[in-house]
Amino acid sequence: MASQSSEGIIKLSREELEALKAAFDQGNLAGVASRLQEMLESLETVQLDVGITGETGSGKSSFVNALRGLGDEDAGAARTGVVETTREPTPYQHPRYPNVTIWDLPGIGTPDFHPDTYLEQVSFSRYDIFFIIASQRFTANHAALARHIQAMDKSFYFVRSKVDVDLDCSLRRRPSNYSEVGVLQEIRQNCLEGLRAQGIHSPQVFLLSAFDLSKYDFHLLGETLERELSHHKRHAFLMALPNISLHILEKKKAAMLEHMWLVSTVACGVHAAPVPGLLIFCDVDILTRTLQGYCKGFGLEDDSLEKLAAQMGQPVEQMKAVIKSPLAKEISNILVVQLLIQAGSEAPKLANEVLSSVPLLGSLASGALSFATTYKMLRSFVNAVAADAQKVLIKAFNLDAKK
Repeated sequence: MASQSSEGIIKLSREELEALKAAFDQGNLAGVASRLQEMLESLETVQLDVGITGETGSGKSSFVNALRGLGDEDAGAARTGVVETTREPTPYQHPRYPNVTIWDLPGIGTPDFHPDTYLEQVSFSRYDIFFIIASQRFTANHAALARHIQAMDKSFYFVRSKVDVDLDCSLRRRPSNYSEVGVLQEIRQNCLEGLRAQGIHSPQVFLLSAFDLSKYDFHLLGETLERELSHHKRHAFLMALPNISLHILEKKKAAMLEHMWLVSTVACGVHAAPVPGLLIFCDVDILTRTLQGYCKGFGLEDDSLEKLAAQMGQPVEQMKAVIKSPLAKEISNILVVQLLIQAGSEAPKLANEVLSSVPLLGSLASGALSFATTYKMLRSFVNAVAADAQKVLIKAFNLDAKK
């Protein structure tokens, strides 16, 4: 991602410059702009389908809700219960990212469960990844299902749920020598040994609680998916994650910065128009939607803030009091033009750097300067909203800002 010198001048990273050069080496300006626009649209709309399965009572539906940032009693939440409540694969769209669908699948381990026919029964081919959940031991049913998924070349992840319940029980039983780390290690070892005994080689198990995803192994699960999902689907998964930790906020910021050169090039290409008050051309509509998307990704919108305030039992005004940047609903074309004007002072230096590496940008109307101004504005905005999102999280959860 771009770096910032001691004088505060933003510079593009080597990777960004190489991506720009590669894009413009592939053809004429019209073709490049059209191709990059398709790439951006694909990034924003790629479909991600996640299948959640496990035995009855293992917390499947609560995990579905947690991934969508919902509690079990929230409107639109998956139905939960101690008996099997899911008879057919049930899709739950993410409330803010409709291209991400979490599927609550029928439970395994019931008399009707047959591992050789289960995947066909739940329309196996539609899912990008599977989470196989157990709240106690992983059984022969879990292992059989995993082998069938593996044989069909799909990714799956073992999740040991309800570890908060195990920790609480252990504390009650052995308060004098209680060790959270020790209990978690015991649970993990028990799961791994059970899966190996069922013939699963090199299993990986993630310990989670659907009622507090910020704890235990959720960050490890996220990092694993980042490595193993394809680029566009990885981006979709990351943007859809609930904003429950400073680590997730940093990951989202990095993902936004990673694609900033792409947004800037598209905004200055296909439908670029003169910007009042500046000697640049760009598509202000695209930039407005992009900034609104950044706010949405960080939860800086009224619905998200009101939900967070209700969950934490705090007035929403206290959350909003720490926010300095505009909320999603406040972003308009007029505001974007104002931000572009503010970004204009540093843009010429960045424009010269970009033009020396990508001369073809100069063929666009004020191409290098338009790109540099747009890029500087986007980067400054992401830095501001990311800082505000961190302040909101620290305020809500009373976190240590150094975490």
